[in-house]
Amino acid sequence: MMMLLCHEVRAGESALRYAMQPNVVRDASIAEPPAILLAKIWQDGQDPSNYWVSEKLDGVRAVWDGHELRFRSGHTVAAPAWFIHGLPAEPLDGELWLGHGRFDELSAIVRKAVPRNEAWRQVHYMVFELPGALGSFTQRVAKIQSVVKQAGVPWLQAVPQYRVGSQVELMARYKEVLAAGGEGLMLHRADAIYHAGRSDDLLKLKPALDAEAVVVGYRPGKGRYAGMVGALLVENSTGQRFGIGSGLDDATRKNPPAVGTTISYRYQHLTNKGVPRFPRYWRVRAEGL
Repeated sequence: MMMLLCHEVRAGESALRYAMQPNVVRDASIAEPPAILLAKIWQDGQDPSNYWVSEKLDGVRAVWDGHELRFRSGHTVAAPAWFIHGLPAEPLDGELWLGHGRFDELSAIVRKAVPRNEAWRQVHYMVFELPGALGSFTQRVAKIQSVVKQAGVPWLQAVPQYRVGSQVELMARYKEVLAAGGEGLMLHRADAIYHAGRSDDLLKLKPALDAEAVVVGYRPGKGRYAGMVGALLVENSTGQRFGIGSGLDDATRKNPPAVGTTISYRYQHLTNKGVPRFPRYWRVRAEGL
């Protein structure tokens, strides 16, 4: 299959050749991805008063096991020694974050194999969970605040959590976050014990759905895109393969993400066959390199 997919772009220009080579597939020998809690989609009609609510940060997910900071892919985060030494013994789950609209800048910082101190001084580790901790999420919220306070370093912060009493109040908060440049909201069930995996205990509310897929090949461009990539051929976590052409700028079409790269895309909804409808390229997942 790989040979067929690569053959499709044979007429492309040399800018694509490196990305077509089989040896760019990501090394499978990296550490196993950490087991983390993943969100489902918020559905209208649910009672938000049963949940803690927080802003969905557009950052890079990072898990601290008490010794090492890792991306969700399993790769180690090459953070400065002072950043790591300031973290507590307790396992943490959160987002590396710079601020609204600064994901690309953050991605460039955390991807570097040799960290730059001046750049990392801007980065915050925003904690929203304590992996493996006992008790309900309400109890863990209090413990997160205590752990962060005891650490006493400015780059470690607890993601603010609050409660709402109704759907009307939830949507008002949602609109405030979007107006400020935020992505949306996360809702974590107050009585939930900690466990990994995708669950109704954690829900996300945002304007567009997003997901991840692995690049498995390319379709050649036509017309003004001749000699460039017309669409990325990708495979998602359920094994569905489809093309993504929308959202690709000229620079990405000339130098597309390599085969084996994990990308993020946005879409409207899933078809009856489980295929994303109107998928649109978003970005390369920073920790997927």
